[in-house]
Amino acid sequence: MSRTIRGLDADQRRAERREQLLDAALKLFAAEGYLGTSIEQICSTAFIGTKSFYELFASREECYLALLQRTSERLEEQVAGAAAQAIGNERQEAPRLLATFVHALVDDPRITKVTFGMASGISAAVERQRRTNRRWAAGFLVQLWDRYDGPQPEEQRAVRHSVAIGLVGGMFDLISDWLLEANLSDQGQIEALVDDLTTFYITVRRGLVR
Repeated sequence: MSRTIRGLDADQRRAERREQLLDAALKLFAAEGYLGTSIEQICSTAFIGTKSFYELFASREECYLALLQRTSERLEEQVAGAAAQAIGNERQEAPRLLATFVHALVDDPRITKVTFGMASGISAAVERQRRTNRRWAAGFLVQLWDRYDGPQPEEQRAVRHSVAIGLVGGMFDLISDWLLEANLSDQGQIEALVDDLTTFYITVRRGLVR
């Protein structure tokens, strides 16, 4: 049997070290960039030895991928939770869901920088993770549309999924463009972004239901 230290067994201590390393990576990647951050810096910031790092991650890239995945899982949980509480019609609920999505991304500037500021072009594996995240978002939209529109013919499902992929990509590009000159502490700018995303969503959605 494994020893218990500080009330934690071996698996719990491993999970705790992993979270510490990811928290340190988030801080450093946001401040120094992916290329400007070394494994040694991550370990030093987390107060964890490099041996423990390599027990959890094979490389800096794998650590970054884990950070992206953790971020997307938390975002998905928040958005899905907001959708589960939806009681109004789509026009009423879309702005609230989009606001939840935006705030999950921009309320912590470190998340914004790591997710949008450097993910593109790092590696094929990182790009696959980005595409996986977008596919989840598109699938979420299709499920939402099915809730409001009712079951769709099978031949329409591929079309709706393609529209959802394009819509998600467009929203991500709008956020990336907004970030070029945004002040993340200005709530007025964030509300304006939500309004722009809502207008874009409604425009695309209107074309889909015609």
